[in-house]
Amino acid sequence: MQVTTIGLDLAKSVFQVHGVDAEGTVVVRKTLRRAQVLSFFAQLPPCLIGMEACGSAHYWARELSKLGHAVKLMPPSYVKAYVKRGKTDVADAEAICEAVTRPTMRFVPIKSAEQQGVLMLHRSRAILMRQRTMTVNALRGHLAEFGIVASQGTKGLWALVDRVFGADADQSLLPAAARIALGTLVSQIRHLHMQIKAIEAELLAWHRTSEASKRLETIPGVGFITATAIAATVTDPSHFTSGRQFAAWLGLTPKANSSGGKERPGRVSKMGGKYLRTLLVVGATSVIRYARGKGSAGAVWVNGLLAKKPSRLVSVALANKTARIAWALLVREEVYRAPAISAADA
Repeated sequence: MQVTTIGLDLAKSVFQVHGVDAEGTVVVRKTLRRAQVLSFFAQLPPCLIGMEACGSAHYWARELSKLGHAVKLMPPSYVKAYVKRGKTDVADAEAICEAVTRPTMRFVPIKSAEQQGVLMLHRSRAILMRQRTMTVNALRGHLAEFGIVASQGTKGLWALVDRVFGADADQSLLPAAARIALGTLVSQIRHLHMQIKAIEAELLAWHRTSEASKRLETIPGVGFITATAIAATVTDPSHFTSGRQFAAWLGLTPKANSSGGKERPGRVSKMGGKYLRTLLVVGATSVIRYARGKGSAGAVWVNGLLAKKPSRLVSVALANKTARIAWALLVREEVYRAPAISAADA
């Protein structure tokens, strides 16, 4: 019997295979070591392979596609409903094999190695920024124990460092032990700052070579950091049928809650990619800060909402709008054009 569909449960070392024929009869149920995976699938005729979109999934999808197989990735949460009982590799592989054939299943586009590399830059930058924030907070907290404080922000931080560790600093401000301990934190902050700048330089270089990223940067509130993150994440914008579906994928749309024919939209779902959602909300917050009192068409829309709603709610609404615009630019391959001010808004 020829295998037509395979569910492949991924792991670090041991992989579980569950294959069926055109009639749905199980014809292969096998455990593979990592080194055996490619040789096993190279011997099979082209078939449909389903996998969960988890760690290393995009790598295996690219490699199995080179062998002529049709590979589809699925969100693990969507596959869970097909697990009959228990949590075993065999049951998971069988569930994947069943889920990949469902006509209503949603699939995850396969990312290229280049796109994964750009996203790794983003993840590394996010980790370094968290470490820098933790170290800065530790430094400020320890110095406050000796009555040494400064204003918030980067400017206040470096003013604080110069005051304590600068060439003209008063050595009596800190005990010798504290100076050694906090000097280590200052060195760590400077090192992290340099590493973050180096990663941002790499992202900027990639941004200048990506037409999609450059188009996204024309949207207000979207810089090269957000633009590169969207361009590297959204491999195929046509995967989403509308801008609203893209915004829903990012968790920027209200939760659906209806009963007895009555709909009661709730808070935003916060489903999907947290990193992209955070970047869009931060960018929207920046736009709101500079839109107050301005007369452009976008500022009129923002100020109209601010007159009725809290600023945090408006920033999420603007992030939703930005996500829809980003999807439209990616699909149409156009740049952003600011809307004209209507006579009613003038």
